[in-house]
Amino acid sequence: MDKRVIFAVAGSGKTSHIIDGLNEGSRTLIITYTENNFKSLKKRISAKFGYIPSGIKVYTYFTFIYSFCFKPILGHDVKIKGINWDIPPQFTLRLKRNDERFYVDKNKRLYHNRIAKMLEQFGVIDELISRVEKYFDSICIDEVQDFAGHDFNLLLQLASARVNQLLVGDYYQHTFDTSRDGTTNKTLHDCYEKYKQKFIKSGFTIDTDTLSRSYRCSANTCEFVTDNIGINILSHRKDATNVEFIKCKERANELFTCPETVKLFYQASYKYKGLTENWGATKGEDHYGHVCVVLNQKTLTYLNQGKLHELPSQTKNKLYVACTRAKGNLYLVPERHLLEFKQ
Repeated sequence: MDKRVIFAVAGSGKTSHIIDGLNEGSRTLIITYTENNFKSLKKRISAKFGYIPSGIKVYTYFTFIYSFCFKPILGHDVKIKGINWDIPPQFTLRLKRNDERFYVDKNKRLYHNRIAKMLEQFGVIDELISRVEKYFDSICIDEVQDFAGHDFNLLLQLASARVNQLLVGDYYQHTFDTSRDGTTNKTLHDCYEKYKQKFIKSGFTIDTDTLSRSYRCSANTCEFVTDNIGINILSHRKDATNVEFIKCKERANELFTCPETVKLFYQASYKYKGLTENWGATKGEDHYGHVCVVLNQKTLTYLNQGKLHELPSQTKNKLYVACTRAKGNLYLVPERHLLEFKQ
């Protein structure tokens, strides 16, 4: 069985790589975390075949773990009424792990961040693996870097299934977690090398070459990201685009009022008029031309000091996501130049 983790760069064709490996007779389970990626996968599978073949199943992660894993295996014994998306009360951390109250709230809803742990604690992982092997010949997991908490442990437990497994993701686009629970895998994304080792110990081959070049970003954008943000990314493209820091307020205003240029903010983009979004929220988006990345004071200070690579990891990753949305020019604008557009 081929069990492989491909670490990709932004715009390198992660989804295309998954779709290209499918045929009409495939019995493939595809799992992703975000709703955007779920919709994109289904749309592109339909575009390839004209429909979605019956053997190809696409799930968001929590639909998979609830509908495919929990319901048919434990649903008859543990009667529940859905999923609780809140963080469990603090007192539950003092409960024994075989206490049902650790997993189910008073309204009979499963705590979302403990469903994977429940499957492990109740001893049904082997049954789950048999279920996967019965219905599928291969598993593809998109945006694997988003898996965290008990969900990441479940991912490694599924590695023993006798099916081909392809996990694809961009470590530096880790801006969200499937879930968190106390200290479980709290430091998972603190070190890239240690992160890779966890997959290797579970039997996966690590591939950092196949998707190491971006189709979306020009060489100029890739060079800026590599040299300044400290995340290595190469480009397939030979054409040139501009990467420009905007010092002039008038030029900043001109860019902001351009209806074809998206303006990306660290947070609270809704407070500004026009085509705006937050840095991290654009992950998975591939339809932008010119991109204006708005720098708050902290990020601007780091840029001026040549220390963007020293930003806190979550901030750095979101900035990387924002910059790599650009198919065309990339503009960096201090937020102070745009305050007059704030609603």
